[in-house]
Amino acid sequence: MKKLRILVFGAGAIGTYVGGSLARMGHQVVFVEQPQVVEELRLQGLRLRLAKTEGSETEPIVLHPSSSSVAFEPSISSALEHAPFDVAIFALKSFDTEMALQSMLPYAVQIPPVLCLQNGVDNEPAIAAILGSDKVIAGTVTSSVGRQAAGDIVLERLRGVGLSSTHTLSDRLFAALSEAGVNPQLFPRAADMKWSKMLTNLPANASAAILDMTAAEVFAHPGLFRLETRMLLEALSVMKAHGITVVDLPGAPVRALALGTRLPEFISRPLLRKAIGGGRGGKMPSFHIDLHSGRGKSEVEWLNGAVVRYGEQAGISTPVNKLLTETLVALTRGDIPVETCSRQPEKLLAKF
Repeated sequence: MKKLRILVFGAGAIGTYVGGSLARMGHQVVFVEQPQVVEELRLQGLRLRLAKTEGSETEPIVLHPSSSSVAFEPSISSALEHAPFDVAIFALKSFDTEMALQSMLPYAVQIPPVLCLQNGVDNEPAIAAILGSDKVIAGTVTSSVGRQAAGDIVLERLRGVGLSSTHTLSDRLFAALSEAGVNPQLFPRAADMKWSKMLTNLPANASAAILDMTAAEVFAHPGLFRLETRMLLEALSVMKAHGITVVDLPGAPVRALALGTRLPEFISRPLLRKAIGGGRGGKMPSFHIDLHSGRGKSEVEWLNGAVVRYGEQAGISTPVNKLLTETLVALTRGDIPVETCSRQPEKLLAKF
């Protein structure tokens, strides 16, 4: 198979994992990062821990620009000196999409088709508005990847990567990702794939951040469990109204999650508590990490907020998603103190 030339925006957890996995198979990969991060990466390279042995991690795979197929550049213009590229990988946080796209705008003609691995359902349309719909490939990642530092990741649990099957590059990407061991799966309907992934991101995410509780604690609380169920049922109603089907993703039985919302509580609560809380282990959900990072940004507007927006388009009420979005946005922006509802479920539940 002919090797790909790949441009990766950002050396975060997913960008490093997917881009690094492709680079170790001999594909030429150029990462665009902030100048200070590029200096560090040029010195230490990428560090990938992609498997675990019994009781201990394997030694990291180190990909250094002096001896491998990776390069690091501080700007799009300098990265494009390595052109032509076959494909780009876009795996930034959703709240960074607009700024990234504005920086890409002057180079739109030179940017190759973009594989979008972001959470949420609005990033592909935003990319298409700048680059054109022919330059967007919808994707999603269900594997759990931990980030130690820039360019330094641990594959915590291999599940896989979803990939739209409708682009002219889909088959080549599928073959490359298969060779790289990231377990890709093709999907004929991008909306089904993206919305199904969003369903897995929603449970005990916004509520855990607002309440400063773990996912397991959220699902252990009867009132919060019912709130989470209502939130998911709203999302499922919006999907149905837009003709979007729940599909299983690599290593993620999303249809079982959807079914669980309609089972009797005495059956569904222990199952969902184990699936969501156990699947995340002791890690706090992403919204909690964003809230306490001090960045003043949250992806909640691209997840729960998307359920609200698409619900309004279809004439469907989504009060739980709306309140979770508004509350977490207010906490993130500092409009209300972070400790307002900390470990006080009754305060949140009283709003419904």
